[in-house]
Amino acid sequence: MPPPAAPKSGDALFASVERVNAELFTLTYGAIVRQLLTDLEEVEEVNKQLDQMGYNIGTRLVDEFLAKSNVSRCADFKETADVIAKLGFKMFLGVTATVTNWDAEGTSCSFVLEDNPLVDFVELPDTCQGLQYCNVLSGVIRGALEMVSMKTEVTWVRDMLRGDDAYEMRVKLTKQVPEEYPYKDDD
Repeated sequence: MPPPAAPKSGDALFASVERVNAELFTLTYGAIVRQLLTDLEEVEEVNKQLDQMGYNIGTRLVDEFLAKSNVSRCADFKETADVIAKLGFKMFLGVTATVTNWDAEGTSCSFVLEDNPLVDFVELPDTCQGLQYCNVLSGVIRGALEMVSMKTEVTWVRDMLRGDDAYEMRVKLTKQVPEEYPYKDDD
């Protein structure tokens, strides 16, 4: 039996994934957000819908990530966060994040993005100041982590669309769900 394959680097993962034109992706996402604002009218409802859309995406992306990255099971939440920051963001968005601001228990951290391809060409009008434009990303993180047995809360702390110096989302592990197997193995 051959030895297990080594995990791929973020650049190798990014090169191995089918991509769409970055401008098309950015403009399509912007059109979705604009349509949600028109349909739902309330900014808070749009934030919830973007998070739910991201959650649904995250529950599916995790399978592709695990299949293509050759990453083995992470030992803890810290290792998981590091893998997401260095490999997950690179594989799907072409950027890396920095993991910072760990709490003493190792159950809460921040992902800081210096660059965010979702916000190219975006300016928030005054009527949308409460909009969490990139809330789809927090949903993706939450959905993907739930698929690997980690319940989390994800919130945006800083946003360059609001004049901050970076994009920062806070990820808090609320519960490590033990894996359950659907049947008992008979020996």
